[in-house]
Amino acid sequence: MAILTEVRDPRVRDVTVTRVEMAPDMRSALVHVSVMGNSAKEQLALRGLANAAGFLQSRIADRIDTRYTPRLRFELDAGVKHSLEISRVLDDVLPAADTEPAAAAPPDQPDDPTQDDS
Repeated sequence: MAILTEVRDPRVRDVTVTRVEMAPDMRSALVHVSVMGNSAKEQLALRGLANAAGFLQSRIADRIDTRYTPRLRFELDAGVKHSLEISRVLDDVLPAADTEPAAAAPPDQPDDPTQDDS
């Protein structure tokens, strides 16, 4: 939440934390982020997050009670972009849902032997 609401750096926009990997000794954390935009915007956001790391570490220190406050490193998580690209490719390759073949009509009902045609 601190990235969304408290970081004032204009470079840090459209950033989503996808996961965090803690070191076994809890002295460092690798924060995976996704940034909406082109690669230039991604690099700007990463530099902004690196500059805000000290501030974010202090916010973490206020909220957790541990001997050490983890040092934060930020890395791009390309998983979200990959899934969007796969979805786009599938939309191009697969037929649209509105062009699906119509459902087969129900088979003709057999004549009722109890009714007489005369």
